[in-house]
Amino acid sequence: MKVVISACLLGVRCRYDGGDSRNETAIKQSETDELIPVCPEEAGGLPTPRPPAEIVGGDGDDVLNGKAKVMTVDGTDVTAAYLKGAHHALQVAQSHGATQVTLKARSPSCGCGNIYDGTFSGTLTSGDGVTTALLKRHGITVISM
Repeated sequence: MKVVISACLLGVRCRYDGGDSRNETAIKQSETDELIPVCPEEAGGLPTPRPPAEIVGGDGDDVLNGKAKVMTVDGTDVTAAYLKGAHHALQVAQSHGATQVTLKARSPSCGCGNIYDGTFSGTLTSGDGVTTALLKRHGITVISM
């Protein structure tokens, strides 16, 4: 099976802080599945490292609907980059025929089920990141790690 996966889970240093989120379970998945790494934030044109960002005013669905924004901790609107990256991830998944995507938990891009609440206080709220919301709209199953 082909599985699109957050590159940071495979040890790629593409997180906002310049680090990775290496996950041994994700890496072990390469024994049974063809893993296709993607970082929606870098694909959207954001540098690594970059200021932390959170969705303000809702969740990924709200961003897709134009009702919320993705903002950095210093107040820069990076919504366009998150949308561009989400569409890139969707294109990658569709071009590889992937029906399942494994993404990094709690991220404003990749979070599935829980994301940070937009206050930069470390508080979680229910909702999906921008990429997860777009993938789900296109019938792709998202698993969070």
